[in-house]
Amino acid sequence: MNRIGFVAIGLGFTAVVGAGGFLLGQHAAEGHLSVPAAIADASAAITRPSAATDHEGLDTAAAVASQMAAEREILYYQHPDGTAVFSQGPAKDEQGRDYVAVYADPEPVAAAAPVGPKAAGQGRILYYRNPMGLPDTSPVPKKDPMGMDYVAVHEGDDDGGKTLKINLAKVQKLGVRTEEAALRTLTRPIRAVGTVEVDERRLTIVTTKFEGFIETLRVNQTGQLVKAGEPLMEIYSPDLLLAQQEYAVALKAVRSLQNAAPEARESASSLAEGALSRLRNWDIGKAQIARLRDGGEPTRTLTLHAPSGGVVLDKRAVQGMRFMPGEMLYQIADLSTVWVIAEVFEQDLGQVRLGQKADVTFSALPGTVTTGKVTFIYPTLNAQTRTAKVRIEVPNPAGTLRPALYGAVQLAAPLTGAAVVTVPDSALLDSGTRQVVLVELGEGHYEPRPVKVGARADGLVEILEGVAAGERVVVRANFLIDAESNLKAALEGFQSR
Repeated sequence: MNRIGFVAIGLGFTAVVGAGGFLLGQHAAEGHLSVPAAIADASAAITRPSAATDHEGLDTAAAVASQMAAEREILYYQHPDGTAVFSQGPAKDEQGRDYVAVYADPEPVAAAAPVGPKAAGQGRILYYRNPMGLPDTSPVPKKDPMGMDYVAVHEGDDDGGKTLKINLAKVQKLGVRTEEAALRTLTRPIRAVGTVEVDERRLTIVTTKFEGFIETLRVNQTGQLVKAGEPLMEIYSPDLLLAQQEYAVALKAVRSLQNAAPEARESASSLAEGALSRLRNWDIGKAQIARLRDGGEPTRTLTLHAPSGGVVLDKRAVQGMRFMPGEMLYQIADLSTVWVIAEVFEQDLGQVRLGQKADVTFSALPGTVTTGKVTFIYPTLNAQTRTAKVRIEVPNPAGTLRPALYGAVQLAAPLTGAAVVTVPDSALLDSGTRQVVLVELGEGHYEPRPVKVGARADGLVEILEGVAAGERVVVRANFLIDAESNLKAALEGFQSR
């Protein structure tokens, strides 16, 4: 072909392309066709036979049209009815209709938010992730085996750093709750079973040092409350009556021998002092001795008074009975303070200290907690139960704690000498080899932070390293946030390959 032929062909190709462009603009302006349809019509117009073009020019025009149509990237295809049914490639529905292509450019799409377009107030959708936090993503909307919709991940949800950002509405929906890491003294409770016993220092036995008979019984029932110095009984004792008479005679002799020789006065005084000492040794009251000293006559019976106040735990005195020296007549106990003897297991004995606080609860007194302190740790161990006794002194002003009453004892054993940084144990994510807590940074940002933990007690965990006092940590729904963090790490590892 000569030079004139090439020039003719070039002019013909230019005219055809110009006509195709004119037709494309005209159809698009009139609104009869969409851009892809206009491109298709233009391509058809270009490929029609013309006297001004040959076969080589037609192939070149078709290639240009195909390139223009391919400049828009197709993300996926959607059902022609607009329902949430998608396909990765071209497909047809049950009626034979073609699925509609969804492009990557930011044009409004009637279907559920696809990957690419921006939602209102959010960035461009990057992908869809598994709603349960599994490392599974999808470029198009889909459902998991349980029927739950995959969650869209937008631009800006992940800043690419170590922190994780979660939408505030999602935070509220998950029920995320945080607490401050605070300085506390950790204590480990030691629990034991205890029995109420009488304070041995407040127990009194009523007896006599002479033989006699009970003439009248004033306190005549067990459990009766008596006061110190209250009359208990009227007793008759021949030996006591004789001692009173001897003392009275000796006093009269001393008075009558005021002007006698010194030896006689000294002898009479010795007899009177001996009789008085005998009455005192028999625990005769000062008031009764004073009455005899003042010239009173000896009485046939003598009143026996209570040496201390309390409750009569045991009464063996019976009216009219004969008693011997040293025989127990009453047992009186002051129950204003009692002992609780706790059986503490041997592995807990090392944490028990004198003066340690103890809380005691009794099933007979529901809702009541009595506080005492450890006053003695017994030096022996029960070989059968592997427990040791610990004495706890408990106040009992109302007398509601009765001897032999069972109770539950709880001792607060300190694990740390000073206050340490602690968080609730629900805040700790423990994999066995690594412990992590989620620290709230504000505005939906959370940082998974490795920590070093120490002692644990009473629902709290000591933090040795990683978190400072005053920082807020997630104590509820932290496993869901951790799933977000694991997904983020998995995606970063996938993208780095």
